[in-house]
Amino acid sequence: MVYQYTAIGDSLTTGFGALPGNGFVPVYRRMAEGRLQTPVASANLGVNGLTTAGLEQRLKTDGGFRSAVKDAEIITVSIGGNDLIKAAKAAAGRPGELNGYLQKALRECKRNFSDIMSTLAQLKAGTRSPYIIRIVGLYNPYPQVDAATDWVRQFNRYAAGYSSYAVGFASIYHEFAGNERGLLFLDHIHPNGRGYRVIAGKLDALGYGNLR
Repeated sequence: MVYQYTAIGDSLTTGFGALPGNGFVPVYRRMAEGRLQTPVASANLGVNGLTTAGLEQRLKTDGGFRSAVKDAEIITVSIGGNDLIKAAKAAAGRPGELNGYLQKALRECKRNFSDIMSTLAQLKAGTRSPYIIRIVGLYNPYPQVDAATDWVRQFNRYAAGYSSYAVGFASIYHEFAGNERGLLFLDHIHPNGRGYRVIAGKLDALGYGNLR
């Protein structure tokens, strides 16, 4: 028995900021193999810069994406960070308008995330084999901006609401808050190898549902 692991999402999924083999996807895959005592093959469909709108579109229209999700027993989703970053950049130079930009982006982000989760449920509805979906929570790439902290917390609360028997939410916010220097890459946006190990460990700690 070989389990299939499909990772979908943004640059966290691609492992940007870490050496090859040190992103959370390969680290989590190895952890899963150890825990499940069986080989785990992975397909990394991460796209740098992907937003919730972009992921929603791919899941609805990209045949390769859809079949990789359908065939997977383990699915991880990392998305939402770029929605925040785009809104913050759009408001740059207009600090008075930051809140408005962020609130609009949060509403759209939640709506898209809801569509992503329902599309995943539809794709898995016809499958017989057990599966787990793991959502990677967000940390705050702008810890010095209170409005961004609020945004991240609201999104995490919303995403965690999808937790169920098959769906788990990996909260990483508190691990990164105050530890950005040790866990983030030189760009101060993406995790470094240590940061990705933290994420993989939180995913692993959620267990493997009825896969074992």
